[in-house]
Amino acid sequence: MEQYEQIRKQLTIYETLINEIDAGIHVIDEYGKTIIYNDKMMEIESLSREDVLNKDFLDIFKFKDKQGSTLLEALHHQKVSAHKKQTYFTKGGKEITTMNRTFPIYDGENIIGAMEVAKDVTKLEQLIRRNMEQKGNTRYTFDSIIGGSQAISEVIEHTKRATRTPSSVLIVGETGTGKELFAQSIHNGSDRTQRPFISQNCAAMPDTLIESILFGTSKGAFTGATEKIGLFEQAEGGTLLLDEINSLSPALQAKLLRAIQEKSIRRIGDTIDRKVNVRIISTINEDPIEAIAENRLRKDLFYRLSVVSLFIPALRERKEDIPLLVESFIGKYNQLFRMDVSGVTDEVQEIFQQYDWPGNVRELEHIIEGAMNLVIDEEWIDVCHLPYNLKNKTHFLKQKVTSSERAAPSFNVQAEPHHLKDYLHEAERYYINKALEKHKYHKTNAASELGLSRQTLQYRMKRLNIE
Repeated sequence: MEQYEQIRKQLTIYETLINEIDAGIHVIDEYGKTIIYNDKMMEIESLSREDVLNKDFLDIFKFKDKQGSTLLEALHHQKVSAHKKQTYFTKGGKEITTMNRTFPIYDGENIIGAMEVAKDVTKLEQLIRRNMEQKGNTRYTFDSIIGGSQAISEVIEHTKRATRTPSSVLIVGETGTGKELFAQSIHNGSDRTQRPFISQNCAAMPDTLIESILFGTSKGAFTGATEKIGLFEQAEGGTLLLDEINSLSPALQAKLLRAIQEKSIRRIGDTIDRKVNVRIISTINEDPIEAIAENRLRKDLFYRLSVVSLFIPALRERKEDIPLLVESFIGKYNQLFRMDVSGVTDEVQEIFQQYDWPGNVRELEHIIEGAMNLVIDEEWIDVCHLPYNLKNKTHFLKQKVTSSERAAPSFNVQAEPHHLKDYLHEAERYYINKALEKHKYHKTNAASELGLSRQTLQYRMKRLNIE
């Protein structure tokens, strides 16, 4: 009786110890039936002891890995596994991922079972998987582009055509016009949609850092350098968006040009060229011709990047889209802020139509968000909810252009010299007007005579206020 009592106490200590350990413990006997299954393992697998104890192991669990269970490997092949990740399913269909230490249990020379100590990494694994999936999926598609104006409809149509090929695309547009939205739409509409979409703002970091980010580094390239892949390799098979390409130094632009031409990159400090299959989409927030003239963009890089050129119109050039954009943004922030704002008043809508929108669609969204922060019990966004510069019309009312100002000015090459930039601006305006008049405002024919694409001519007409 004393021996029995001693054994009972030891079993109680053993059971307490097994259940208090912060790791799942699963033990099977030599026949593959579960004989020990602790509290932590029940928590990990959402099963009870009654579901598992004295049951055949493979009747309860199914495995993704072709090699099967590490626990059965330990039993049948005397294989010890340490820190091995395993993903499997319970009989109820729950997916589990654990990091395991597994080993056989011996009685002398005979194996009498196997034991597994498991750490639950299911949530971590799911988070990593979601992050990896997001690299191949983007938020925006063509359905995300709001607007029915002719200006935006033409660009959308041209953009959709660009999804059919892997050619480089240059997107030109002012800050806030939605250039990345168009870039993501191209990626999602192409056959690369299941591959990564990587975006990098070239103006956000110094050249020394952006180079290593783009091309990667080799161990020992500089003090503290490790073996690290760059964005080109991360985007393999997918799309790499280079935002504000004109902010890169000429030297780095030259290296980028080589990578695009050769379809290969070399990590910093490495001697090996690595082939890459990446579609390049780049953006610029100024007239690329001016950027080339002022040495902010290499001409040869421009030609390589602008196989397809898209010119995103500014919001002031498509004001008929403002009501649709306002409705969309109010719907977005109603859901986010749990509000029920119906819209904007007629006076606010009139102000929006008169404003010049230097910050474009992004500025409009920020104004709607800011106004909804000030709305309390009101149903409509009113003038009192707008920022000061919009309340005071004298600060933003756009000067009306008279018909005489819209007409092409006479251009006298014999006139007194003045600032070269103004002179060239007027000269360009004059010659474009003359070409348009000659071809009775047929843009395609006028563009052909001027040596421009129709889209480039449209962009220049807008920039020069030619109607």
